[in-house]
Amino acid sequence: MTQATLDTAVASLDTANFTALACKECGAEYEPKALHVCEFCFGPLEVKYDYEQIASKVSRESIEAGPKSIWRYKEFLPVAGEPIDVGTGFTPLLKANRLARRLGIKELYIKNDAVNMPTLSFKDRVVSVALTRARELGFSTVSCASTGNLANSTAAIAAHAGLDCCVFIPSDLEAGKVLGTLIYNPILMAVHGNYDQVNRLCSEVANSHGWGFVNINLRPYYSEGSKTLGYEVIEQLGWELPDHVVAPLASGSLFTKIYKGFNEFVKVGLVEDKAVRFSGAQAEGCSPISQAYKEGRDFITPVKPNTIAKSIAIGNPADGVYAVEIANKTNGNIEDVTDAEIVDGIKLLAETEGIFTETAGGTTIAVLKKLVEAGKINPDEKTVVYITGNGLKTQEAVQNAAGEPLTIEANLESFEQALDRARTLERLEWQQTLV
Repeated sequence: MTQATLDTAVASLDTANFTALACKECGAEYEPKALHVCEFCFGPLEVKYDYEQIASKVSRESIEAGPKSIWRYKEFLPVAGEPIDVGTGFTPLLKANRLARRLGIKELYIKNDAVNMPTLSFKDRVVSVALTRARELGFSTVSCASTGNLANSTAAIAAHAGLDCCVFIPSDLEAGKVLGTLIYNPILMAVHGNYDQVNRLCSEVANSHGWGFVNINLRPYYSEGSKTLGYEVIEQLGWELPDHVVAPLASGSLFTKIYKGFNEFVKVGLVEDKAVRFSGAQAEGCSPISQAYKEGRDFITPVKPNTIAKSIAIGNPADGVYAVEIANKTNGNIEDVTDAEIVDGIKLLAETEGIFTETAGGTTIAVLKKLVEAGKINPDEKTVVYITGNGLKTQEAVQNAAGEPLTIEANLESFEQALDRARTLERLEWQQTLV
């Protein structure tokens, strides 16, 4: 990246709605370059916007007339020029009547990013924004540290944009996520170690090679893509805020950005303000944010991940403290569940709503169930649950829990016998749920 390219990228901000990067802790401001940490207090940097300018440009009608992707909200995103649009976003918000009845609540919605484009997870949102900004800043090689979904998205969208790509993953990831990255022909580095160790290595590579790492030196731009999950829910609910949201917690960034997205639409007058409760979901085998919340701490104690929910297994979450803060100030909750409960959550969502989610989604559904049973979700609340990835990527998690097909002979008698056995088993299972 040459100085001339960088100067051009910064100069192009004259017509953009973002003005600087600002430290979330001390407020120090920086030019919107490839930076992510404050050099004074080491706090995280966030994109600063001119909301008066945004309010003068947008309306409900202008948004509704935009593309059926995250780029209908371009005025709220940190890009100056033409975006990389691969159809990401505007995923379904499904009214989950059968799951709601099973749990004993009245109004439940599933925000289903398991069908997001192009790689079937919410990471397509953040990568679309990060790589658009990376291209504006003159990067020709992009990279990431990933637990799987981010590697898929970075490799796919880099291929579409014609950018060189080298991504890093822990070496024990699920086969579907490894294949889902390799197919796009990046350089894929499988590192012996957990995500936090991979991330530390990537920080060194970013410093030595000058690449654009979407979740390191491009993190302020990357994380803004998650706001679109908030915008879409507001629009899909008929320009209203929900009462309660439940979302998975990995780094904590998704959680905090949905909150930011809600507040931005209120700030520019697109939606009427009201209190929204925020509840987060973690796996018991990697629950540093949940532990901090339950113990009333304002700091995160790192843990070593040990869970099937690899996509949210971040032992030292960068935005964990901010997630705890949001849960507290919105009267929400943060809860964790066992691996067995995660598998049950995957199955519950599949058999009630026909959505096959990965382990992060199973975690979220299991926590939803746990919160309802504990009386921590009001049955009358309009509740939105965020499903962030597709179950086809983590088939190993449910391989021994989904059952087996009934193998029969090619005649009617064999079929009738098998059908009777299946119905008898189904009745027994149903009776067990009533005990």
